[in-house]
Amino acid sequence: MPPAAAGTSSSDISGSPDPLRASRSRVVLDDHDMGRALTRIAHEVLERNRGSDGLVLLGIPTRGVPLARRIAERIGSIESHPVPVGSLDVTMYRDDLRLHPARTLEHTDVPPEGVDDKTVVLVDDVLFSGRTVRSALDALHDLGRPRAVRLAVLVDRGHRELPVRADFVGKNLPTSLLEQVHVEVAEVDGRDAVRIEGPVEPAAAAPAVPAADQQGEGSR
Repeated sequence: MPPAAAGTSSSDISGSPDPLRASRSRVVLDDHDMGRALTRIAHEVLERNRGSDGLVLLGIPTRGVPLARRIAERIGSIESHPVPVGSLDVTMYRDDLRLHPARTLEHTDVPPEGVDDKTVVLVDDVLFSGRTVRSALDALHDLGRPRAVRLAVLVDRGHRELPVRADFVGKNLPTSLLEQVHVEVAEVDGRDAVRIEGPVEPAAAAPAVPAADQQGEGSR
């Protein structure tokens, strides 16, 4: 599957504004903000796991994969040894597959350590409806039996449709359903940023001016 439009999340659909309406875009996280968020997630994962023993990170394509690798690098730097990291394709487990059957499979790359009796941290860019996470849990089930499964996301934009909650969140970002959240990562998009794009609100009409008030000074 080709990369999703930058940050619409290769997983959850992040909203579908009317393409005919004018839109505006604003950056809510720059590269420095993203770096700090990923570093914080790395520390929180270590604190929750009480170290890196038994940890495996699996990124959900597309942009969850480079994010997982960055978190794993940070954990490895803190712990002074590498942490297993891979990717988990959820394409064939999506609940909308029958509606959109023509999909290209992404790559699943499980570290040699496997997932049995491991603490697996699933990593995605945007958490929205929760349906991608459900698909990831089904895909993970076919790979083995982890001791525990955690979820790390760079952005949680709300609007859940399933009872799914992230364990580690880089940024909670309240949004409208008319807005899209675009996550850009240097490995895919050439830069790091998180943007919100949404329709431009129509300008309020100017109040009507009574005819009497429209007369110039010379008319009075």
